[in-house]
This record gives sequence, C-alpha cells and structure tokens, in this order.
Amino acid sequence: EHYRFNQSQLLEWATAEGIPLSPQSFRELHGTAPSRMPTLTQALELGGVFYDVPGKDMRIVLGELVQRLPLPQQIDRTFLLRMLLARERLGSTGLGEGIAVPHVRNPIVLRVPTPLVSLAFLHQPVDFHAVDGKPVSILFSLITPTVRTHLTLLSRLAFTLQDPAVRQALNQRASRDAILGHFSRIETQLKTSAGPATGQQGR
Repeated sequence: EHYRFNQSQLLEWATAEGIPLSPQSFRELHGTAPSRMPTLTQALELGGVFYDVPGKDMRIVLGELVQRLPLPQQIDRTFLLRMLLARERLGSTGLGEGIAVPHVRNPIVLRVPTPLVSLAFLHQPVDFHAVDGKPVSILFSLITPTVRTHLTLLSRLAFTLQDPAVRQALNQRASRDAILGHFSRIETQLKTSAGPATGQQGR
C-alpha cells in the first residue's frame, strides 16, 4: 500500500521539463562512503568525449557510440546496443534542446572497474523522438558497475545540464578540457551547497 516511483524516470522527467533540482538532492546515498563514489567529472574523463560521430538514424549512432566506449574486452557490445535500443522503445531518452541520455532505466550492471560517462557530438542531428520534437545532436551515455552509482551520476548529470554555461559549451562543441572544466565547477558548487547529509532516511 505504498506508491513507488522509478528514480531514473523522475530525473529524466524533471530534466526534460526544466524543473529545477536542489543541490541537497545530491548528497551521497546512504551507505556509500564519499571517497568511494567517483565524481561525474572523473567518470567523463574516463568515458571520453567524441566528436563528429557518424550516423543518419538512432540505431546507427548508438552503434557508433557503443563501439567507441572504452569498455573492458569481455563486455559484449552487441548486447549493450540491444539493451540501449530496447530502452528507447520503452520511451525516448531525448531530453529536449538537442540532448539525449541513452541509458537503461533499470540499469544493467556491467563488469567495469569504474563508472564511465561518455559524451558524443553527432555529425548530423538525428531523430530521437524527443519530448520537444527537436532532433538530437548531443548524446551522454552512462555505464556503471552498480545501480546506486548509476543513480548518483544520473542525478548529477541532470543538475549539471541545468547550467546555462554548460549548455552553451555543449551547443558550441567546446573542447574536452573546457567541458571538463565546466563539469568540475558545477560539482564544486554541489559539494559546497549540499553539505553533509543529516536526518533520517524516509520510510
């Protein structure tokens, strides 16, 4: 007799609708030591920034993205692509304004040593059936070893994408170092604003 909501779905919805997210929402999840949780900037450094990714439709560009991801050799890239395409069939991950975050809503835990966030700038805009009807030219992907890490990085990414300077840098296809600098700035603000977690967990 409780209502339950998918946290990833709520984050997608809030980002797509332009609903402001509070820094207090991004305190470290209960039971996870701050030193063990990687930052979004670190995950993006490891995942990489890719420019001029080719493709004329969603299936092709996702395939090109999967081939570029710095994954361990044992990861089945064909399986990962099928899962990403299946996720899109459940509902578009296009968040509007030309940005999509193709990921599995109930994430598949892959055997990666550390989470990876990758950014891809497409060679040409592609239809992702986004909420605003605009084609997508910017993709973020999240590959994580745990569901908890997935939710933490997704929430931080959703917050970061609200920043006008970040949006401008993405639209201008700024350099990798410039983009990482913006992400690092936002995470510093989050760390300062959120402060230590207090109080009890909701039941």
